Amino acid sequence: MSGIVGYGAYIPRNRITSEEIARQWGKDPRSIQRGLLLEEKSVPGIDEDTITISVAAGRDALARADVDPQRVGALYIGSESHPYAVKPSGTVVAEALGIGPEVHVADFEFACKAGTEAMFVALSLVDSGRVEYAMGIGADTSQGAPNDALEFSASGGGAAYLFGRDRVLVDVLETYSFTTDTPDFWRREGQFYPRHGGRFTGEPAYFKHVEAAARGILARSGLKPEDFRFAVFHMPNGKFPLAAGKALGFTNEQMKTGRVVTTMGNTYSGSSPTGLAAILDVAEPGDRILITSFGSGAGSDAFVLQATDLLPSRRELGATVRSMLDGPRRYLTYGEYAKYREKIILNH
Repeated sequence: MSGIVGYGAYIPRNRITSEEIARQWGKDPRSIQRGLLLEEKSVPGIDEDTITISVAAGRDALARADVDPQRVGALYIGSESHPYAVKPSGTVVAEALGIGPEVHVADFEFACKAGTEAMFVALSLVDSGRVEYAMGIGADTSQGAPNDALEFSASGGGAAYLFGRDRVLVDVLETYSFTTDTPDFWRREGQFYPRHGGRFTGEPAYFKHVEAAARGILARSGLKPEDFRFAVFHMPNGKFPLAAGKALGFTNEQMKTGRVVTTMGNTYSGSSPTGLAAILDVAEPGDRILITSFGSGAGSDAFVLQATDLLPSRRELGATVRSMLDGPRRYLTYGEYAKYREKIILNH
């Protein structure tokens, strides 16, 4: 059976609090924190982008797998913030990780679910026998316009997953995808910031797709919410995954959201692959895990996973999500944040 043989994650050390952003725009920080369940977010440094984040996460994935990079036959990077419009991120990442040149590389886009899109294709190639190992990465340095709701949550970070058939840490038991044309979030060519449909992004977009994908994979696998130890849902804020999980019949303890994922969301509101890495850092052999992503536009990918006996010993070979959340941090002023994210554009 194919599965995850290595994984890694990366979260920048720079942070900005929701209070600091709210103060800049004359908003009530307590209202923001209550409304989004977000206290702070990660901010990529001036020298950090989707490529550097992917390399950091990919190195840990290879270390945990203890696999020669030359045996990796495919590398896919999903992001909504690739640094080049016409230059693949994947070629740079492959070179930095020691993968290739005999490797298939592609960059994927599908808003916030581009990472699980990359994971799905990487897994499928291994399943087919076309390659021995394949890596899927989700990484972002998301944009949020000044004084927009996204500015409180659009952050940076990522996770990498290496798939193979031998020495599997996490078995992939089932997959399922659900996709419709729901234009809740978009950015046209040349626009610096994305636009969104406000509350429209919740009910007809996020909740419809996340819940449909989760229900679909439960039906396909014959499993029920109580059969899982953990469930991970995409985290555009702290409230949405809690509400989706409750509607599906999962408890806060199963979602681990009260302690790991939403706490992670307090610092890094973002992708389900990074949330999954936080869960793999604490999961025990035999634990079943449901992960369901969401990408505006719109679609969701769902995976049923089960930890193997190898996971506890191999995870010690890389940095944990918790260590990055609780480790050294540098808090930015709004001015520093605007500088780092290039929000001040000068016309010469």
